[in-house]
Amino acid sequence: MAPRLETIFGKILIGKQLKMSLKENRTAELWRSFMPLRNTILNPVSSDLFSLQIYQHNDDYMNPESEFVKWAAVEVSDNMEVPEGMESYFLSGGLYAVFLHKGGPQNFRETFDFIYSEWMPTSGYIVDHREHFEKLGDKYKNNDPDSEEEIWIPVKRRED
Repeated sequence: MAPRLETIFGKILIGKQLKMSLKENRTAELWRSFMPLRNTILNPVSSDLFSLQIYQHNDDYMNPESEFVKWAAVEVSDNMEVPEGMESYFLSGGLYAVFLHKGGPQNFRETFDFIYSEWMPTSGYIVDHREHFEKLGDKYKNNDPDSEEEIWIPVKRRED
């Protein structure tokens, strides 16, 4: 399950956002409100969906009670027209470790444990304070054991 390292340029996203925590997870509510409107978004770059997390502090992703902002969004070529009820967001570019997650949300804990408990401590990288996101492509199937999605973790070289 070794990741690939990828540097990306910034991306323009359009979607919806909600504040939540892992303890008070409102992900299903967010996606239920976004999916009926996604086809009103003009100029999508692809059919990929983005599930984006913005943490206030760098280590908040480890605390189930820390609040963060979560987005359900698509990448667009421009944000000249934002549908009513949606917002535009600029995703920072930078270096990411990209992990493939196979399975449904019930298996996410295993994947995150591998990333943060096994890979990260020995990788030579640390988590950078930028957006974390999942890219839901053609192989993503909501709540399906055969589902696949990419987990993008912002990283930077560990300073010795």
